[in-house]
Amino acid sequence: MNQPTTKAARQARIVELISGRPIRSQTELANLLADDGIEATQATLSRDLEELGAVKVRGTDGGSAVYSIFAEGERPLRDTEVASDRLQRLLRELLVGADHSGNMAVLRCPPGAAQYLASAIDRSGLSDVIGTIAGDDTIAVIARDGVTGAHVADQMLHWAGKGPDPYANDEPVNNAKEHQQ
Repeated sequence: MNQPTTKAARQARIVELISGRPIRSQTELANLLADDGIEATQATLSRDLEELGAVKVRGTDGGSAVYSIFAEGERPLRDTEVASDRLQRLLRELLVGADHSGNMAVLRCPPGAAQYLASAIDRSGLSDVIGTIAGDDTIAVIARDGVTGAHVADQMLHWAGKGPDPYANDEPVNNAKEHQQ
Protein backbone atom coordinates (compact mmCIF):
# COMPACT_ATOMS: atom_id res chain seq x y z
CA MET A 1 0.00 0.00 0.00
CA ASN A 2 1.30 3.43 -0.91
CA GLN A 3 1.59 5.90 1.88
CA PRO A 4 1.92 9.68 1.70
CA THR A 5 5.48 10.93 2.00
CA THR A 6 6.89 14.37 2.47
CA LYS A 7 8.73 16.12 -0.31
CA ALA A 8 11.95 15.94 1.71
CA ALA A 9 11.56 12.18 2.25
CA ARG A 10 10.78 11.60 -1.43
CA GLN A 11 13.78 13.66 -2.53
CA ALA A 12 16.05 11.88 -0.04
CA ARG A 13 14.96 8.54 -1.51
CA ILE A 14 15.58 9.85 -5.05
CA VAL A 15 19.14 10.78 -4.05
CA GLU A 16 19.66 7.29 -2.56
CA LEU A 17 18.33 5.59 -5.69
CA ILE A 18 20.36 7.70 -8.12
CA SER A 19 23.50 7.31 -6.00
CA GLY A 20 23.07 3.55 -5.75
CA ARG A 21 22.37 2.48 -9.34
CA PRO A 22 22.21 3.76 -12.90
CA ILE A 23 18.78 5.27 -13.62
CA ARG A 24 18.16 6.14 -17.25
CA SER A 25 14.66 7.66 -17.20
CA GLN A 26 12.02 9.28 -15.04
CA THR A 27 9.78 6.27 -15.73
CA GLU A 28 12.43 3.97 -14.29
CA LEU A 29 12.78 6.26 -11.27
CA ALA A 30 8.99 6.38 -10.77
CA ASN A 31 8.82 2.57 -10.84
CA LEU A 32 11.61 2.26 -8.26
CA LEU A 33 9.87 4.79 -6.01
CA ALA A 34 6.56 2.93 -6.44
CA ASP A 35 8.33 -0.28 -5.36
CA ASP A 36 9.15 1.60 -2.14
CA GLY A 37 5.53 2.72 -1.76
CA ILE A 38 6.18 6.27 -2.94
CA GLU A 39 3.87 7.54 -5.67
CA ALA A 40 5.07 10.49 -7.75
CA THR A 41 3.85 11.92 -11.04
CA GLN A 42 6.22 12.68 -13.89
CA ALA A 43 5.75 16.41 -13.24
CA THR A 44 6.67 15.95 -9.57
CA LEU A 45 9.74 13.90 -10.47
CA SER A 46 10.80 16.50 -13.00
CA ARG A 47 10.59 19.26 -10.37
CA ASP A 48 12.37 17.10 -7.79
CA LEU A 49 15.22 16.28 -10.18
CA GLU A 50 15.59 19.98 -11.06
CA GLU A 51 15.62 21.03 -7.40
CA LEU A 52 18.16 18.33 -6.55
CA GLY A 53 20.42 19.46 -9.39
CA ALA A 54 20.24 16.06 -11.07
CA VAL A 55 21.73 15.93 -14.55
CA LYS A 56 21.93 13.19 -17.13
CA VAL A 57 25.51 12.29 -17.93
CA ARG A 58 26.95 9.85 -20.41
CA GLY A 59 29.81 7.66 -19.27
CA THR A 60 33.18 7.64 -20.99
CA ASP A 61 32.13 4.39 -22.69
CA GLY A 62 29.52 6.33 -24.69
CA GLY A 63 26.65 4.26 -23.28
CA SER A 64 23.23 5.60 -22.43
CA ALA A 65 22.98 8.65 -20.17
CA VAL A 66 22.09 8.17 -16.51
CA TYR A 67 21.02 10.58 -13.80
CA SER A 68 23.72 11.88 -11.46
CA ILE A 69 23.59 14.22 -8.50
CA PHE A 70 26.83 15.99 -7.69
CA ALA A 71 27.90 17.61 -4.45
CA GLU A 72 27.92 21.41 -4.39
CA GLY A 73 30.79 22.70 -6.49
CA GLU A 74 31.43 19.34 -8.17
CA ARG A 75 28.66 19.54 -10.74
CA PRO A 76 29.89 19.62 -14.33
CA LEU A 77 28.95 22.69 -16.30
CA ARG A 78 25.98 22.27 -18.60
CA ASP A 79 26.28 22.76 -22.29
CA THR A 80 25.57 26.49 -22.73
CA GLU A 81 23.02 25.87 -25.47
CA VAL A 82 21.06 23.42 -23.30
CA ALA A 83 21.03 25.84 -20.39
CA SER A 84 20.00 28.79 -22.54
CA ASP A 85 17.28 26.75 -24.31
CA ARG A 86 15.77 25.83 -20.95
CA LEU A 87 16.11 29.36 -19.65
CA GLN A 88 14.55 30.80 -22.79
CA ARG A 89 11.59 28.42 -22.48
CA LEU A 90 11.04 29.41 -18.85
CA LEU A 91 11.36 33.11 -19.67
CA ARG A 92 8.76 32.75 -22.46
CA GLU A 93 6.42 31.06 -19.98
CA LEU A 94 7.04 33.19 -16.88
CA LEU A 95 8.50 36.63 -17.66
CA VAL A 96 5.83 39.33 -17.52
CA GLY A 97 8.06 42.42 -17.69
CA ALA A 98 11.41 43.91 -16.81
CA ASP A 99 12.97 47.16 -15.67
CA HIS A 100 16.48 48.16 -14.66
CA SER A 101 18.64 50.51 -12.63
CA GLY A 102 22.42 50.69 -12.65
CA ASN A 103 23.79 47.16 -12.71
CA MET A 104 20.49 45.57 -11.69
CA ALA A 105 17.62 44.18 -13.74
CA VAL A 106 14.26 43.68 -12.07
CA LEU A 107 12.14 40.92 -13.59
CA ARG A 108 8.41 40.48 -13.00
CA CYS A 109 6.66 37.13 -13.17
CA PRO A 110 3.40 35.58 -11.94
CA PRO A 111 2.93 35.23 -8.16
CA GLY A 112 4.84 32.25 -6.80
CA ALA A 113 7.12 31.86 -9.85
CA ALA A 114 10.03 34.14 -8.92
CA GLN A 115 12.13 31.63 -6.96
CA TYR A 116 11.75 28.98 -9.67
CA LEU A 117 12.78 31.36 -12.46
CA ALA A 118 15.61 32.85 -10.36
CA SER A 119 16.97 29.36 -9.74
CA ALA A 120 16.96 28.70 -13.49
CA ILE A 121 18.83 31.96 -14.11
CA ASP A 122 21.39 31.09 -11.42
CA ARG A 123 21.92 27.58 -12.79
CA SER A 124 22.24 28.72 -16.40
CA GLY A 125 25.75 30.06 -15.81
CA LEU A 126 25.22 33.39 -17.59
CA SER A 127 28.58 35.16 -17.64
CA ASP A 128 26.96 38.61 -17.31
CA VAL A 129 25.09 37.70 -14.11
CA ILE A 130 26.52 37.45 -10.58
CA GLY A 131 23.30 36.13 -9.07
CA THR A 132 19.65 36.68 -8.28
CA ILE A 133 17.43 37.52 -5.33
CA ALA A 134 13.82 36.39 -5.59
CA GLY A 135 10.63 37.38 -3.85
CA ASP A 136 7.19 36.07 -4.74
CA ASP A 137 6.72 37.72 -8.14
CA THR A 138 9.88 39.82 -8.53
CA ILE A 139 13.52 38.91 -9.20
CA ALA A 140 16.52 41.20 -8.77
CA VAL A 141 19.24 40.12 -11.21
CA ILE A 142 22.68 41.56 -10.37
CA ALA A 143 24.96 42.14 -13.36
CA ARG A 144 28.74 41.91 -13.28
CA ASP A 145 30.95 45.01 -13.40
CA GLY A 146 30.88 46.50 -16.87
CA VAL A 147 27.43 45.09 -17.66
CA THR A 148 24.36 47.26 -17.26
CA GLY A 149 21.06 46.24 -15.80
CA ALA A 150 19.50 47.55 -19.02
CA HIS A 151 21.49 45.02 -21.03
CA VAL A 152 20.47 42.13 -18.77
CA ALA A 153 16.81 43.22 -18.78
CA ASP A 154 16.81 43.55 -22.57
CA GLN A 155 18.48 40.15 -22.99
CA MET A 156 15.90 38.47 -20.76
CA LEU A 157 13.05 40.19 -22.63
CA HIS A 158 14.54 39.11 -25.96
CA TRP A 159 14.84 35.49 -24.81
CA ALA A 160 11.22 35.69 -23.63
CA GLY A 161 10.19 36.83 -27.12
CA LYS A 162 9.20 40.27 -25.81
CA GLY A 163 11.97 42.51 -27.09
CA PRO A 164 14.68 43.00 -29.71
CA ASP A 165 18.02 41.21 -29.60
CA PRO A 166 20.39 43.56 -27.73
CA TYR A 167 23.28 42.25 -29.85
CA ALA A 168 21.60 42.72 -33.26
CA ASN A 169 23.38 45.25 -35.49
CA ASP A 170 25.23 46.71 -32.50
CA GLU A 171 22.45 49.30 -32.22
CA PRO A 172 21.45 50.74 -28.85
CA VAL A 173 18.73 48.71 -27.19
CA ASN A 174 15.40 50.14 -26.15
CA ASN A 175 14.69 50.82 -22.52
CA ALA A 176 13.43 47.55 -21.01
CA LYS A 177 10.55 49.37 -19.34
CA GLU A 178 9.02 50.00 -22.77
CA HIS A 179 8.61 46.24 -23.20
CA GLN A 180 6.60 45.61 -20.05
CA GLN A 181 3.23 43.93 -20.43
